[in-house]
This record gives sequence, C-alpha cells and structure tokens, in this order.
Amino acid sequence: MSDSVARQCHFPPAGFRGAYRDDASARAVYSEAAGIGRIVPAAVAVPVDAADVVTLVRWASARSLSLVPRGSGTSMAGGAIGAGVIVDLSRMNDIGEVDLPSLTVWTGPGALRGAVNSAAGKHGLRFPVDPSSGAYCTVGGMVSTNAAGARTLRFGATGQWVSALDCVFEDGSRAVITRGDPVARDVPALERFLGVRDELLAGGRKDSARHPGVCKESSGYGVAAFAESGDLVDLLAGSEGTLAIIVGVRLRLTELARATSGVLAAFSSLDDAVAAAVAARDSGAVACELLDKTFLDVAATGGVSPGQALADVPRGTEAVFLSEVEGESGEGVAEAARSLADAYARAGATAVRVALEPLEQHEIWELRHAASPILAQLDPALRSMQFIEDGAVPPALLADYVRGVRAALDRRGVRGVIFGHAGDAHMHVNPLIDVSRPDWRDTVNGLLDDIVAITKSLGGTLAGEHGDGRLRTPLLPKVWSDDALWLFAVVKSAFDPRGILNPGVKVPLHGQLPIGDVKYDPALAPLPDDARAALDRVTSEREYSLLRLALLDGQD
Repeated sequence: MSDSVARQCHFPPAGFRGAYRDDASARAVYSEAAGIGRIVPAAVAVPVDAADVVTLVRWASARSLSLVPRGSGTSMAGGAIGAGVIVDLSRMNDIGEVDLPSLTVWTGPGALRGAVNSAAGKHGLRFPVDPSSGAYCTVGGMVSTNAAGARTLRFGATGQWVSALDCVFEDGSRAVITRGDPVARDVPALERFLGVRDELLAGGRKDSARHPGVCKESSGYGVAAFAESGDLVDLLAGSEGTLAIIVGVRLRLTELARATSGVLAAFSSLDDAVAAAVAARDSGAVACELLDKTFLDVAATGGVSPGQALADVPRGTEAVFLSEVEGESGEGVAEAARSLADAYARAGATAVRVALEPLEQHEIWELRHAASPILAQLDPALRSMQFIEDGAVPPALLADYVRGVRAALDRRGVRGVIFGHAGDAHMHVNPLIDVSRPDWRDTVNGLLDDIVAITKSLGGTLAGEHGDGRLRTPLLPKVWSDDALWLFAVVKSAFDPRGILNPGVKVPLHGQLPIGDVKYDPALAPLPDDARAALDRVTSEREYSLLRLALLDGQD
C-alpha cells in the first residue's frame, strides 16, 4: 500500500456513521476469508445503512480509492479480500415483513440466509437456495456470486430468486433494479450501460458468454442470462461487487417441503454413477450429491466417524450418491424415493439405502457433512487448499472430469478429496498440500494449470457457484473466448469506468496472478496476535457471521 493511499484512508469519510478503522489489527482481521488468499486492506468500513454506503462510495470515488464489499467472508475465490477499503456489509442485516400475496421479502445484504429462512418458515415458506455455508453466509454474498448448493438441481441458483436489487453505483448514485421494469435513465452507470446494451446483444456475440451444456455458471458476467430475460437483475447477480454495491435484496420465496425422503447409492464405476445422475435429474430429485472414492478413502481413515452411512458402502466403491426427493405427503415421497432407488439399481448401483424417517435421512447426510472435521484431523502439515474447487462440466462428461482430476492429483503426488453436485456435474476439490515441502508452490501452480486445461478440454467452467474472485479471474482467458472477454470488459467499463469497485475480479488487472500470498504459507509474516486469534476462531468454530471488529474487542 502506497503512503498516499494510507494517508487518504487514515480518516473516515465525513458523515460516515459506521465503524471505520485502519489500525494494523483491524486491517489484518479482514485480510483473510474462507479461501486460501491473504491480502491486507488499506482500511475497514462497516456501514450501518444504505445512506452510509452512499457516503462511503462518494468519498472513495472522489479519491479513486477501491472498495471491496463483503459479507460473512465465506468467499472461496478471494473476492472478499483486497488491497482497498473493505466494506463489511454484515451489519446491514435487517429482514422485512414477508409479503404473502407476492411471496417475497426485502432483506439487507448482511441478512444471514439461515435467518431469512427462519423468518419465512413462520409463514410456511422458504428461500430454497441452500449452499453448504447457508447457516452463516449472507444474502448479499449469495447474490454477488450467484450462489447455488445441493438443491440447485430442483431450485436453481440465487439469481432466479431475486426480484429486485437496491444498488449503489460507482459515483454514489442509488437505484432499485426490479424485474420487469425498464432501466432507470437518471443514473450515470445505467445510462452508460444502456448506451452499449445493443452492442452487447448484437449478432451471436452474446452466445459466447456461456459454456454450452454446463448446468451451473458463476464465472464472468451474466450476459447470456440478461440476453434471455432482458432483466438487469440477471446481469448484476453474480457480478461479485464489481458493478454496484448491493444494499437491499427482494427475494422470492416458495412453500416449505411437506415431506422428504433420502436415498444413498453406491457405484463401482464412475460411468454407472453418471448414468444414474441422469435418472436423478429426470425423476425431479431435489438433490443428488456425489462423494468420490477420494472422499470415501479419507473418511475411512480420517479419525472422525461419519456414522452408519459409511458402513452401508461396499469396498471398492468408486462413488456414492446422496439424493433427496420431496413432495406433498410422506406416502408420495416414499414412493418417489423407492422409484429413484430402483433407477439407481438399474444404472448399476451395488448398494442402495432408502431413508424415509428424519433420523435415517440425517444418518445418510451425516457422511457429507463429515468432510470438514475429517480434513481437520489429518496431518497438520497438510493444508486443505481450495484453489480448484468449483469446476462444472456438461453432465455427460462428469466421469471424464473426475478421472482427470484424480490423474492430475496422482501425477503431482498430492492427496485430494473430490465431492460435489452430481446432478449438475459440478465438483468441489480439496487438494491436501504439504506446506513444509520447499516446492509446494510449484505443486499448487502446476496442479492449477492441469485442472484448468482439463476443464477447458471438456467445455467446462471454472466457477459453478463460488464466483471468479481474484483466484480465477486471471485464468478466464484460458476458458472463455476473446468475444466473451470483450463482453465482460465492456460491461465492467460501463458500470465502473475507473475501476473503483472490487478491481481484479471478473476483469483481470495487468500482471495479476491467480495465486498471490497464501495464508497457510509458513514464510508469511505473522498477523497481529489478536487478529490471528479472531480468524482462527472464525475458522475452527465456523463463526463466519460474527463481526470481525467485535472479535478483536473481545465481543461476540
């Protein structure tokens, strides 16, 4: 950070009512998120409301200072850390009254997905998108990455559940963008966008902004989705705070599931599993999760028991499916679960278990949720590094992708864990890196190159639900065409011509590398003790929803 930037960031904006700090501990406690990166910011601002955000953006715009919006910090790809001023939106966590006629609710960007679901549940409703961090991730963060999760197979990603966004643009202008309404013309950023809209959608150029056959996409900008719907909400969803800062979200809701059942199935070949995933999609299953043999091997030796579910898996199993169906009655979902189990058996499953009762369903899903504690029990020198953790390919090529990842791990001598969403052909990979080895960085960079090449060869995307962040943005030229990259650059320039908002995400900066400082690097200078203790507590206790500044001050 330059001295001039430090001086400009030393004092808060006039009229800013939230917390603002630039001391070493405050900056350090926002230098990390859930991913592998570490970037110490220039300062930290915690606005109390939308007016505070407007004040902050106008101040930063006048000084050409960059702003990095974030919520709970569950970002895996580095989009929630940066060298500018961190804008922690987590205290803007209000949840409005549920509007029953329209089945919608307004929330602040910092509202926790779990809290929104609790509020909706009082009316027999839910916000059905449920990433694994759903208990503590924020709605604003979900919109920003177009988050998805296990039940995307039925309910899709976050963006399609957003009916309106309250946005602050790069000059401090504010506007509500509503589905079905024309774009306002009294906001400079929106005027600039309208000026290039026809060019963006001309000819077949817009078609380059998609990976054909891929079911989930949170890479690049949603130009293709915008071209289909004409709703600017679809372009802003998944934009990772690079086009506007979201200060309010109106979510659509749907009815709670009245009954659910689960199915566990084991397969002795990946090809059989891929065939079975087709049956899951065709049957209307809500979820179809895959645990690869790499996951099962670690679960069997990790020192943490995943319960009865592992005992149901035969030796030699290549993949396990955990599936869920839901419906109007217990009898109906029981029939649907048995039908799905039969389809899995016809596809080659070597073992199938139907779970009709809540306790049985908990048992089979316990295996999936055992991942984090299992990994935490491994050799302390091994760090679970999520730098190839969000790839998605066309469903027919899922087995090729998993085999390719396994082979790449083997070539590099790296143990890894592969799991994810079979119904969407979307996999998460946790390579286990020995940071005590002098060549660990070469291993990480080489493995990243390997998996990017595999993803490109299969026509896949690097980001199915976690966004590009700073990790994947420099890699976009490897998996997107020149036309697509041009579209992304035009969109960014229209909304944020001076690069104030989360620079280095979606559109790479000159010389930007995928992997910079890694928080697990033993050669990195240590963070201040109070910041390190706070960050370790957040990680070990999964307390991402706690305000980092409050942790520094000994508050919860």
